[in-house]
Amino acid sequence: MVNPTPSALPDPENASGAQPGRALTVVVWLWVGLPLAYGLYELVSKATKLFTG
Repeated sequence: MVNPTPSALPDPENASGAQPGRALTVVVWLWVGLPLAYGLYELVSKATKLFTG
């Protein structure tokens, strides 16, 4: 018989079903994604000015 990993067991303290690290994950993705999106926007904007006159 294979014992389940501790992460596969339900957490009785977390009755809402939300994962504790989910908010941190969202914040980190925004921390990286927003500047990346802005940089790509600026790149496309300046490249179109460069190649279209």
